[in-house]
Amino acid sequence: MKKVFFTLFVGASLLLLSCSKSSGSSGPYVPTASDATANATLAELQQGRTLFINNCSNCHALPNPDDYTASGWTSILSSMAPRTPLTSPQVTLVYKYVTRGQ
Repeated sequence: MKKVFFTLFVGASLLLLSCSKSSGSSGPYVPTASDATANATLAELQQGRTLFINNCSNCHALPNPDDYTASGWTSILSSMAPRTPLTSPQVTLVYKYVTRGQ
């Protein structure tokens, strides 16, 4: 009987672990000093990443920032930002992050 409970426990644990969010390489990039540009400081990129993760993941999986062009992100943010509590300056920070400071 103990063996059955142990087996069930291990199976349930594996199932729960498989359902957790993955932090694979397809997730949002982490800005470093080399990512800073004339249009975006490292601090702005970091703030944009935090806003991106904390607001966009509330409703759906996070897209990879590199999957869209700057004009694509303009379109996406103009349709999605009104659905969030983000202010205009915060949306600008998200834009700077997803476009890597363009």
